[in-house]
Amino acid sequence: MKKHTTLFLFIALAMVGISACNPSDEQSSNGDSSAVLTVSPADFEAKVDGDSVKLYTLTNGTAAAAITNYGARVVSLHVPDKNGNLVDVVLGYTDLASYRQPGEGFYGAVVGRYGNRIAKGQFELEGQQYQLELNDGPNTLHGGTNGFFAKVWEVKHVTDSSVEFQYVSPDGDAGYPGKLEATVVYTLTADNGLDIAYRATTDKATVINLTNHAYFNLSGEGDTTILDHLLTIRADGYTPVDETLIPTGVITPVDNTPFDFRQPTPIGARIDTADTQLVLGKGYDHNFALKKEPGLQLVATVESPKTGIVMDILTEEPGLQFYSGNFMNKVQNAKGGKIYGYRSAFCLETQHFPDSPNQPDFPSTVLEPKSEYRTRTVYQFR
Repeated sequence: MKKHTTLFLFIALAMVGISACNPSDEQSSNGDSSAVLTVSPADFEAKVDGDSVKLYTLTNGTAAAAITNYGARVVSLHVPDKNGNLVDVVLGYTDLASYRQPGEGFYGAVVGRYGNRIAKGQFELEGQQYQLELNDGPNTLHGGTNGFFAKVWEVKHVTDSSVEFQYVSPDGDAGYPGKLEATVVYTLTADNGLDIAYRATTDKATVINLTNHAYFNLSGEGDTTILDHLLTIRADGYTPVDETLIPTGVITPVDNTPFDFRQPTPIGARIDTADTQLVLGKGYDHNFALKKEPGLQLVATVESPKTGIVMDILTEEPGLQFYSGNFMNKVQNAKGGKIYGYRSAFCLETQHFPDSPNQPDFPSTVLEPKSEYRTRTVYQFR
């Protein structure tokens, strides 16, 4: 009977990609509507600056993802828990209008051109100084006030399990040099992985650092905490920050610090200790220097003790930003009529290091003409 119920849930999820659904009409095997998609495609269909926005549903037979071309955002991601029930592990809003509100938090978006922070919004490249838009106190965060997270991406190709988006950023966009053609492909793999592949080219030397800003709670979006989640990060060092959360330029060993997640550790075990770095970040909001070789490798694992859902993160990137939801506070218009509270989600953003354009000892983020930016990250569920 459970196999038939699971198949029914999958069909119901797949049909969301065809027509708008009424969340109140959907039921799971135990009558819990949290196990089905709680957003309607109709609430994401609109014109933004003349471009069409839609919601796309990816399915693989056991899991489903809803993704919009506004900001190339992951709106929901349903994966099976230890009992085979589908759980939405990604936080998000109920409609497009909520994603467009000021200060929405980059929920599920591809951020760029440069994910994370650049000090004072300034950098020098090939002898020329560039000034970016400031949107995080004295710094630039995630591409500026109108970064990739707020753009309508062109839909290039769609299948049952994948979607390809492209955005062309003109020379001077938000202060960045060069015309940049960026592509992201989301694929829901047969073994329940969300595979995110990025590519980009430029006609002028520029800097680039693309990542996805999904907020996760493996106990289900709307659960009140992530402090009980067990986290493992394969990193021997991290990059300490100043009072504006800009890296100081050094890589500090995690030994004997609250940043040592080399063994599975509850996120909340040391988060409120009187560590200077935790005080500055109001919790974890730091880049980890990953211990890995070139290529796609396992770098982090998270597990919910409530659902038994385990998420492995594999990436080609050298860094991982761990954010523990320290600035979340009664987030409104969430899916299913929920309100997201303090530390009710975490982000694990694969990336090059913050402020790399101003840090010569960090891995370079410069992209030259005739070269191709290419990187890949997989969020794998089991």
